Amino acid sequence: MGASDSKLVFKKGIFRLSEDKVIPADDPYWASFWELPESTEDIFSLFSPNDIRRTRDTALENLETLVLAITSRLFILRHHPSFPDPELAPERDALNCIRILTRILPYVYEAEQLQAWEDKFFWGVRRKRTRKASLARDVLFDESQEELAKLEAAGEEFEEVKPLAEELIDTLIDLLFFADFTLPRPQNTKNKVTYAIWQSGVGCNTSIGTSKEFESNRTEILRLLLTLTSQSMYMSANLLPVQGVKAISYIVTCPDKQVVLSVLCSLLNTTLKYNPASWRVPYNVQVFKDPKAILVTYALQFLLVILLYPIPETDPAHAKKNYFRHFLGRLHRPQDFQFIVDGMTRILNQPLNASTSYIPGNQQSVKCTSEMIMLFWEITQCNKRFRSFIIDTGRSHDFLVLILFYAIEYKLDASKQGVVRMCVFLLQTLSVEPNFGKNLNKRFEAQETLPPTIRLQNFNGTYADFLIHSIYNIITTSQGKLTAIYPALLAVINNIAAYLENLSASASSKLLQLFSSMSSPSFLLANEGNHNLLQSLLESMNAIIEHQFIKNPNFIYAVLRNHKRFEALRTFTLESGQEEIERRNRRRKERQTDPNDLAESRRGSVDSLRSPSISQPHAPTLSDVPEDGTFAIGDDEDEDTDDDNRPTPAESTPTEQPSRASSVSSSMDDAVPTQLRGMSEKARGKMPAGMPTFSRANSTTSLNSYSTAAFSIHGAFEPTPDWIESWLTELPLHTILTLIDQIAPLLPTQRSSTDTPSTSIIRTIQTAKVTGVDPSPIRIQYFEWSPLSLGWYESLLWSFVFTSEMQVQKGTVGVWNGTAIKLFRVETVAPSGPTLSSPRGAVDAVGSNIVSRIGSINLRGVGGGGQDAQSGGGGDGRAERPLLARTGTGNGERPGLIRGAIV
Repeated sequence: MGASDSKLVFKKGIFRLSEDKVIPADDPYWASFWELPESTEDIFSLFSPNDIRRTRDTALENLETLVLAITSRLFILRHHPSFPDPELAPERDALNCIRILTRILPYVYEAEQLQAWEDKFFWGVRRKRTRKASLARDVLFDESQEELAKLEAAGEEFEEVKPLAEELIDTLIDLLFFADFTLPRPQNTKNKVTYAIWQSGVGCNTSIGTSKEFESNRTEILRLLLTLTSQSMYMSANLLPVQGVKAISYIVTCPDKQVVLSVLCSLLNTTLKYNPASWRVPYNVQVFKDPKAILVTYALQFLLVILLYPIPETDPAHAKKNYFRHFLGRLHRPQDFQFIVDGMTRILNQPLNASTSYIPGNQQSVKCTSEMIMLFWEITQCNKRFRSFIIDTGRSHDFLVLILFYAIEYKLDASKQGVVRMCVFLLQTLSVEPNFGKNLNKRFEAQETLPPTIRLQNFNGTYADFLIHSIYNIITTSQGKLTAIYPALLAVINNIAAYLENLSASASSKLLQLFSSMSSPSFLLANEGNHNLLQSLLESMNAIIEHQFIKNPNFIYAVLRNHKRFEALRTFTLESGQEEIERRNRRRKERQTDPNDLAESRRGSVDSLRSPSISQPHAPTLSDVPEDGTFAIGDDEDEDTDDDNRPTPAESTPTEQPSRASSVSSSMDDAVPTQLRGMSEKARGKMPAGMPTFSRANSTTSLNSYSTAAFSIHGAFEPTPDWIESWLTELPLHTILTLIDQIAPLLPTQRSSTDTPSTSIIRTIQTAKVTGVDPSPIRIQYFEWSPLSLGWYESLLWSFVFTSEMQVQKGTVGVWNGTAIKLFRVETVAPSGPTLSSPRGAVDAVGSNIVSRIGSINLRGVGGGGQDAQSGGGGDGRAERPLLARTGTGNGERPGLIRGAIV
C-alpha cells in the first residue's frame, strides 16, 4: 500500500468498523483487510489501539465478523491447490490475515468483560453445513417436487467441527511447513505440507535450504502463535498456572508425534545455530533491522512458552502430557547434546567476550541471553541424560562460570532480579547431582581470563573454591536485593558439601565469615526465620567434616580458629543477645565502625548480610532475609526417578490453601519455591491440622518456632525466650563442638595471624582421631515447583517476550505495547544521564545505539499491601506460619523484603 490514497482508503475502512453497527458478512468490504495492506508496519500504524478498542466496545458484532472473515480467508488459502500463487491464492493475502489477527487479539484478551464471549467464540464447538448440504443448496436444474423436498431436507444437515481457535492453530502449524511459503518445494511429493525440520542439528543432519522470504514468513507465523498464547499476559500470576491457557494446552497436547518433533526440532535448531557474531552489523548500530535475530528470538520464545507450560489439573487435557517437554526429555544422542551445548554457549559467551572489547558496538548485550539461560534450565530439569552429559564431559564447569557471571553481573540491576534468581535456582538444580559436586574439585585454570566482574584476584584454587567465593560475593554485595534466594544459595553449598576436597584457606574463610554474620545476635533476633539460614550453613559444615575430614585441613583449621563463636552459640540467650546488640550499638556510636564485625567492616558491600538491632529497625542490614521458615528438616524418599515427573513445571503441585492464595494473588515476588531439609514422619505427624502445605514433605525446623514467635501490636517481630529455646536446641552443633573439643588441644595455643595453617598443623589435623562423629546420610535439597512459583516463572518468561518486542525500532512491531497486562507491571523509568547507548552533546556520533529511547523498562508484579511487588523478588505479606515445600527456594510470605523486578 505504497500510495497515500490507498492508505487513506484502508484507514477509512477501519473507521467504518466502529461507525456502522452491523456490516454484513458477505460485504466486499471485508476483503480490503487482506488486499490493501502491504506490510506489517501498515497494519500496526493504521489500525490503532483506539480503533480496535472502539470497535470492540461499541460494535463487537463487526469485530466478530472481521475475525470470521479473516480466518475463513486464511483457511481457504491454506487448502487452495495453488497457494501461494500471486494471482489465484496470493501469499500477501495470507500474511495480511496473519498480521490482522496479531494486531487485534491482544485487545480481545485484555477485556475482562469479553472472557465468556472469547471462550465461546474461539473455543466453542461450531456447527457447519455438511458437504452434501452445501451441494444441495446449489441446485442448477429443475427437479421434481419429491426430489426438491429431499434436497431441501438435505440442505439443513449440519455437522460439528472443531473450534475456531483449534482450526486456526492447526492451520498456522501447517503453514510453518508449507511448500513455497516457508519451505522449498519438495522433490518427490505433491503434498504441500511436509513436516521437514528447518535446520540441521537435533533430529536432522542435512539442511533443506531456506531463503529470506521463507524466514520472514516463519517470523510472521511465529509472532501470531506467540500472540495466541499470550493470553497468559492478561491473567494474574497466581491464577495462570491453575487456570492455564487453552491455546497452549491445545498445542502441547498434540497427539501427532511427527508434528511435535518437527516443530520442536525446527525451533530448537533455528535457535541454536544462530551465531550473533556472524550477523553483527559493524558497531552494532541498531537502526538496521536484523531479520535473522528477530526470527531466532520468536523461535526461542515460542519454544519456551510450550516447553515450560504446566497443563492445569482442571484442564480437560490434563490426562495427556506436554509432548514437547516429553520428547525433549527423551533426547539421548551425544551428538545432539554436543550441538545443544555448543549453541547455548555461543550465545551465552557473547557478553563475556564483549566485556573485554573497546569497540562500542561490542558493548551491547545479546538479545536472547536470558531466554537461553531459561532453555538451559528447562533441558537440565527434564532430561537426566543431558545433565549427565554436561557433568561427565566437564562442560558443567563452563556453564557454572557462565551462570555465575550473569548472577553477579545483574545482582544490582532491579530489572534483572528474576534472571539472577533463575541462575541461582539453576545452580541448585545442577548441584543435586553427586558428580557435579565431585567434579568441582578440579583446579580452575586461566581464571585470570574471566571478565573483571567475576575475576578473583590472585586466585589459585578449584571450581569449588570459585563457587564458594562467588556465592559469598552474591550474598554480601547484593545490597539486600536478593534475600529471597539466600536459602537457595546455601542449598547449593549444602548439596556439594559432602564431596568437597582440599578447600582453600580463602574459601574456608568465606564460609566462616558467613557463619560469623549469620550467628550474630543482631541477625538471629532480627526476625523469626533467620535461624533457619544459620542451621542450613551449619549442616553444610557438618557434611564437610563428617564426609571429607582428612581432605579439608584448611576448613578444619578455620573452624578451630573460630571456636569461640561456636561455643558462644551454644549458650546463646535472648538476654545475652540483646546485651551484645546494645554493646555493638554503643561501639558503633563511639567508633562509627566495628572492625571485628564482618558486616560493619565491609560497609556497603555487606549491608545485606547484617540485621538491624531491635532498637534500630531501619538499619541497612540482613533484616531483609526471608522471615518465614525457608528451611526445614524433611525427607527425600518420594523423589521420582522418571524425569517426566520430577519437580518441574510439567506437573504443578496442587495446593489446598485458598485463603493463602488470595493473600498473595497480587505479589508474585512471594512465588519463589521453598527449601527444605528432611523431617521425620513422627515430627510431621505432630503438625497442627489445617497447616497450609505444598507437598506431603512439608515441615518446619521446630513446631514451637511457629507457636512461640511473638509480634508486637504494630506487627513487628519481638523475640521471646521460648522462641529461642524452640530452635536453639535444634541447631546441629554436636559435630563441630566435638571436633573443637578433641582437636583444639592438639594445636599450638598461640593464634596464627593467617588463615593458612602451617605444615605441622595440617599434619596434626590429618592424623588426629576424632571419636563420636559419624557420617550422617547425605541430604540433598532439591528444587520443587508450586503453583505460586510456576506463576513467577511464567511471568518471568512473558516479561522477556514483552520487553524484546516493545522496542519497535529494532524490527519488531510492539504487539503488546499499551495493552492492559496483568501478569506483571510495566514501568517506564527515565534514564539517569548520558551513556554510550543514550548519548548527549558532541559525542553523540560515537554512541553505539543511536536510536532514541523514552527510557529503560522495569517490569514488576502487581503490588500488595500498599507496596509494589515484583514478580522476580520477595513478597510483603506475612503468612500465618512458614509455608514450606520439599525443595526449592522461598515460599512467599516474606515481610520486609527489598523487591526486585521480573526480568
